[in-house]
Amino acid sequence: MSLVKKLMGETAIYGVSSIVGRFLNYLLVPLHTYLLSESQYGVVSQFYAWSGFLMILLSYRMESAFFRFGTPQEDRERSFSTGMLSLFASTGLFLILFFLLANPVSEFLQFDGHPEYVRWIALILAFDCLCELPFARLRLEQRPIRFVAAKIINIGFNAGLNVFWLLFCPWAASQGWSWVHWVWTPDWQIEYVFLANLVASLVTLLILFRQFLAVRFQFDRALWKSMIQYAAPLIIVGFAGIVDELFSRAMMPRLLTGTLEENRAQLGIFSANYKMAMLLSLFTQAYRYAAEPFFFRHATDKNALQIQADTTKWFSLAATTGMLGILLFIDLIKSLFLGERFHSGLGVVPILLMANLFLGLYYNFSVWYRLKDRTGLGAIISVIGAVITVGLNIVLIPEYGYKGAAWVTLVCYIFMSWATWYTGRKEHPVPYPLLRIGFWLVLALAIYAFEQFVKSGYGNPYFLWPLRVLLFGGYLFGIWKWEYKK
Repeated sequence: MSLVKKLMGETAIYGVSSIVGRFLNYLLVPLHTYLLSESQYGVVSQFYAWSGFLMILLSYRMESAFFRFGTPQEDRERSFSTGMLSLFASTGLFLILFFLLANPVSEFLQFDGHPEYVRWIALILAFDCLCELPFARLRLEQRPIRFVAAKIINIGFNAGLNVFWLLFCPWAASQGWSWVHWVWTPDWQIEYVFLANLVASLVTLLILFRQFLAVRFQFDRALWKSMIQYAAPLIIVGFAGIVDELFSRAMMPRLLTGTLEENRAQLGIFSANYKMAMLLSLFTQAYRYAAEPFFFRHATDKNALQIQADTTKWFSLAATTGMLGILLFIDLIKSLFLGERFHSGLGVVPILLMANLFLGLYYNFSVWYRLKDRTGLGAIISVIGAVITVGLNIVLIPEYGYKGAAWVTLVCYIFMSWATWYTGRKEHPVPYPLLRIGFWLVLALAIYAFEQFVKSGYGNPYFLWPLRVLLFGGYLFGIWKWEYKK
């Protein structure tokens, strides 16, 4: 249990950056959904969806290869330097290509006349990619404080500049402050969303500069080949994961049957509500930061399988509690984080919360093929999941719009969590308490269904809010009594 507590302690520290950072990031959701139109928000969402695909290819999962080959102290410097030199070369080539091809890329994305968007996104991706391995080293060396500080500063700069350019500068101009026109133009809105991210990524690169000084200009070709061979299936896994998460948002403007403006508006509504569901991913992201190096460090412990089972159970309990909290108090959350024009998409939030929960279980179940060097099997599962995502989205989005995309996301993550659990039973037989996990999940859904039934018949808020608090408190008490005390 002490190792589980240690993992949860590291998760809590990473959670500070995830929760505080994401909170700052979530402040951008009401800012953007109140100031940008549905179509403009759709433009931003579409660009970042495509960026997700490119980031996987650009980093080619070198951070995972570093965890695998850099965990022994004697191999760490060699692995880090080899990986960083590889990333320097590939990132430089990427920047040259995208700066030269900015016009045709912007035309392909249906953003004619804005090649600067492509160049800015290319720079953001390049800076973020070069930071991946230094961040991975901080995680491997159990230096979460520095990791947290860099992440929070990044998101703080991004959020602060968004507020400065989109909110403060228009107000200052309306007050007659002439100096503001030196740093702001009223014709730009989407542009400032990208520029804020670009500045934040550059600042993060500078913060991690000391990590870059540790790079030795010694490229081990044999080690690099081993790292690439290990990472290659994970590139497929990562790319397939991005397909699962972002394909619907990247292709929705083309798959919906309305005009381009109408389709982008639907994408904007879906993306804003997707972020509501991703509140659950705050804990999931923090857990992943701590769990991946943790499981590699303790892979040879005699009770490693039981440790993994325990951590998965506690992860699922935390995730179902978070899901229930969001569902019960969504009326409050939507008023704080979502512009009223985007409330029409709230129906997808329960579906997407369930999808995020199963995605978290997939992360837990998929640890085994990384520990056993069976990343090829993980790639096959991920590709099947991506095929399911692409096929069902093509069929369902034209017919059911973004609600169809939400159901596809849930179906895909249920399949992937089942497939990774099923294939690992023999080679890595973790005794997951699936019945207990399933019980608390079903109970959370039953509580939410009861609240919705009461809400439909008795909409008085003076009755509903105490009921919600009572239901949520009862769920927490049950976990404390029947799980934590034991």
